[in-house]
Amino acid sequence: MLRRTLLGAAVAAAALLPLAGASIAQERFITVASTTSTVNSGLFEAILPAFTEETGIEVRVLSQGTGQALETGRRGDADVVFVHSRPAEEQFVADGYGVARIPVMYNDFVVVGPQADPAGVAGGSDVVAAFAAIAGAESAFASRGDDSGTHQAEKRLWEAAGVAPEGSWYRETGSGMGATLNIAAQMPAYALTDRGTWLAFENKADLGIVVEGDRRLFNQYGVILVSPERHAHVKTDDAQAFVDWLVSPDGQGAIAGYTIGGEQLFFPNADEPGA
Repeated sequence: MLRRTLLGAAVAAAALLPLAGASIAQERFITVASTTSTVNSGLFEAILPAFTEETGIEVRVLSQGTGQALETGRRGDADVVFVHSRPAEEQFVADGYGVARIPVMYNDFVVVGPQADPAGVAGGSDVVAAFAAIAGAESAFASRGDDSGTHQAEKRLWEAAGVAPEGSWYRETGSGMGATLNIAAQMPAYALTDRGTWLAFENKADLGIVVEGDRRLFNQYGVILVSPERHAHVKTDDAQAFVDWLVSPDGQGAIAGYTIGGEQLFFPNADEPGA
């Protein structure tokens, strides 16, 4: 009786094996290392279902700062990187880790700060002058401090202002954009953020936009296929399908169609090769 029971169980298990194997074989996905801003803003949640429905390819996103995302690509732990620091992106390709950098979309950075505005910068459009004023007043400033695209942009602005930020007024969080905005809201403090994450951020508390509109706050995003010559395991065909979709009319339309409160978060510009 026991032997018949065990034999029946073995036959049942054997019958399931082809089904399990088929399920595994059908699993089709790529890994994309991207910035916290594309995740925190809700962009991927809005557009990826359309890509998966069209192609059958699932996209698994690693949410990291640009510096970390590019490092993930260098290690071959992602098939695609989708980030926003053009000098770092171009170096990534020049070093042989990426196939080509392709522009996808843009938005802009804004400076947010408390309503009390202790540095007196609210309403300004000169971001470098605002940074100099914040440092001069030693007003609290929350920096990501994580080598992200936003942090790299912030460092360029401090340099343009002739300031080496340090002291108790300057707080490096080592965190993503959402977490840094939470800290800025609690302190309260000034911070540099991309507009997309700001619009999606719900815990604004006492914070509001104090500086915007400076051309130096332009924020371009690019996508790069990780080099299969450097990392043979890269899922080249499926990853290239994702890159192609992002810059196609369907992908660009999906990006343009993503809004919060009627306000568009990102502006597609794949048709601008020099972007």
